[in-house]
Amino acid sequence: MSKYSEHLNRVLELRNMGLSNTEIAIKLKEEAELTQSEETIRKQISRMIPKDEAHENMVGFAEANGVPADKVSSYWFKGDHFSLHVKNNKTVDWTEIRDSLIDDMKSYAPKYGGFDYKQYSDGHCLVIDPADIHIGKLSMAFETGEDYDSNMAVARVLRGVEGIVDKSHGFDIDQIVFIGGNDILHIDSPRRTTTSGTPQDTDGMWFSNFMMAKQLYIDVIEALLSIAPVHFVYNPSNHDYVHGFFLCDIIATWFSEEPNMTFDTNLNHRKYYKYGNNLIGSTHGDGAKLNDLPLLMATEAPLYWSQTEHRYVYTHHVHHKTSKDYPGVTIESLRSPSGADSWHHRNGYQHAPKAVEGFVHHPKHGQVARITHLF
Repeated sequence: MSKYSEHLNRVLELRNMGLSNTEIAIKLKEEAELTQSEETIRKQISRMIPKDEAHENMVGFAEANGVPADKVSSYWFKGDHFSLHVKNNKTVDWTEIRDSLIDDMKSYAPKYGGFDYKQYSDGHCLVIDPADIHIGKLSMAFETGEDYDSNMAVARVLRGVEGIVDKSHGFDIDQIVFIGGNDILHIDSPRRTTTSGTPQDTDGMWFSNFMMAKQLYIDVIEALLSIAPVHFVYNPSNHDYVHGFFLCDIIATWFSEEPNMTFDTNLNHRKYYKYGNNLIGSTHGDGAKLNDLPLLMATEAPLYWSQTEHRYVYTHHVHHKTSKDYPGVTIESLRSPSGADSWHHRNGYQHAPKAVEGFVHHPKHGQVARITHLF
């Protein structure tokens, strides 16, 4: 507050007598023998009073009209001699908002339960990894030779997961690892760009694609839970670094009451899961170099590393299949079900075939099968 704050009580008294700020400035200059101009004093008085007075008026107006005053972030105060835009000084901690949101969602989180899983003497882990789905990508056959949009993206994942489950019936599945993220969404802003700002050809609005992705994950996980317990892994990615995290956090909250679900949804760029004698890693693939992944695995998951013999890292991002054995670790990238958009087609990045992939791991013998559902 300015040095004129010492005269606040006198200013308020004069205002209650009906004097304007200009009249108060003249009066205060005479009484306190101030050397500043009347205009300077008037401006200081304006800064001293209107926020408190305006706030009281705003609260009264809001209450009279059924509006929660604490929800008003800013308002205009108009007087005889000034008009001010006032901002509510109340600050809100984002963590409080997030915790409140999570609490609200948990109160509505469905309770599934009632799953009667078979007990196998020789069970297997089924890894299902729909990679680089890009819900919101637009590809038109007139230019690229194939169509791809949000509805096709969702349909392919549903068919792909169903196909992988059907093809895995020869194995006794007692655990499922579902790997999410990895450019599940095509854009990360209302301006139709990726997280880093690269413009994209898009289908649909960002919020409708977000909701489609949310429902897709819910539908897939509900189906998988009928087979075996599910461990959900989130891999942060370059197209949807922000929205992808929000999406997977929502999924974790949605299934928070399900005892047969576990989650790994933090922002670590490399995730690790132990199943028997298997160490299963996953990462999007746009960061660390492939030949650095084995040492990173040993460094970041040393306990799991020491307890396992069969180690794998599943990567994404490139939309095509590669596989290479490194000392102690096998690294392979996965195919994508998404079509090539205008830019990729123009530059010759035509990945084929398009597919959703899965893997079967035996607790003692490691990866014993690869399952591919082709489109």
